[in-house]
Amino acid sequence: MTLSQLTQPDPDQLAPFFGAVFGASEGDEEGRILDALTRDLLTTSPAGDLWSFIAEDAGQIIGAILFTRLSYTKDPRFVALLAPVAVATDRQGRGIGQALITHGLNAMRATGADIAVTYGDPKYYSQVGFQPVTIDDLPPPQPLSMPIGWQAQSLSDALLTPVPGPASCVPGFDDPAHW
Repeated sequence: MTLSQLTQPDPDQLAPFFGAVFGASEGDEEGRILDALTRDLLTTSPAGDLWSFIAEDAGQIIGAILFTRLSYTKDPRFVALLAPVAVATDRQGRGIGQALITHGLNAMRATGADIAVTYGDPKYYSQVGFQPVTIDDLPPPQPLSMPIGWQAQSLSDALLTPVPGPASCVPGFDDPAHW
């Protein structure tokens, strides 16, 4: 398995990958939503606000993650949102996602990111260093349907929280339906 950062991610390659993985686990509608979301993130995120990483085996993508910038008007720290995360259905449960996330977090740390945030299963993300945070300590850019899934970790020597809001995100995530 090879882990790498894509400098010019191809929406026609990554969007169907995310769509297929989420479609297999969550149903066709969720697959279509993730395909569209990924395509939107890859084509509308401002330059310098999106980072993509993949895991490959024999030239085939078996995992992919994206980071996008979260901006806080009252805080100068560089905050990166990890989402979405996908591992090929037939490769899940083998540590690929955790290895890919760890690789991505290390790369984000090297780019100067201070904080990584994600929104998902606390049991899964705690395995790669994320911890629950409150919306008061680190406001999300949209209201959360499941605040228990809001998690973060420090990537620098700076304190994790508080991060004063409000927050803004890249255009692809600026839709309450994703939160």
